[in-house]
Amino acid sequence: MAKEPEAHLFCHRCGAVLKPGVGNFYIVRIEAFADPTPPNLTEADLAVDIDEAIDDILEEIRNTSEAELMDQVYRRLTIHLCGQCYAKWIENPAS
Repeated sequence: MAKEPEAHLFCHRCGAVLKPGVGNFYIVRIEAFADPTPPNLTEADLAVDIDEAIDDILEEIRNTSEAELMDQVYRRLTIHLCGQCYAKWIENPAS
């Protein structure tokens, strides 16, 4: 039987080659979503013509792709980090 070629993984920070089964990398899953808290509505908000407000929102998003709109609400991604990059990232994920 012919051996299947190995899929190459690379560290998302430094580009180092990662080898499955060797234990030299981490898989990091990130999930981000928009604030799910209901908005605080005022009397002025309730007095607005809802049909007009919806039409305004639809006009604003008319030229925005479905993927872009979805990214504003929810996004999940998986990254691979070598041991060295993981050690730096876990201490300061925002850098």
